[in-house]
Amino acid sequence: MIDFGFDKIALIGAVALIVIGPEKLPRVARTVGHLIGKAQRYVADLKAEVSRSIELEELKKMKTEFEDAARNVEKTVSSEIHQTTADLGKSWNAGDAGVLPPNSGQHEGWAPPPPEYKHPKKNWRLKRGATPQWYKQRAGVRVNAQSGAARVARFRPPRSVA
Repeated sequence: MIDFGFDKIALIGAVALIVIGPEKLPRVARTVGHLIGKAQRYVADLKAEVSRSIELEELKKMKTEFEDAARNVEKTVSSEIHQTTADLGKSWNAGDAGVLPPNSGQHEGWAPPPPEYKHPKKNWRLKRGATPQWYKQRAGVRVNAQSGAARVARFRPPRSVA
């Protein structure tokens, strides 16, 4: 950049004082200061934009490297799985025909398979209190609330047919 020493700046100030005059010099100095500030902000914004674009390129490069590494890991894992299943199938087929699988039901210590998973049927939309059900039953708290019309209909005496 341009290198200004104290002597050059003093010379420029003296020439400006003679050319512009002492009345207009403060206003011109303020305007020049504003213009220099705008130029510095513009240069700083430009530097920030360039650095952001460089960082973006580096991130894209890292992303492609990670994707390639993930693909390689996936390929190796899938090839190992295929190799293992093929070896297991070969050893299973080449095994002794007299050997029974462990859960065929024809062994001495045979046990039935465990029961299948059964969903607990909890209604997650229903708001549940912190008081346990056994306490509510023991204390006589009404669990199933009815509307007023349902209670009236429940306790209305039956009609007599005449």
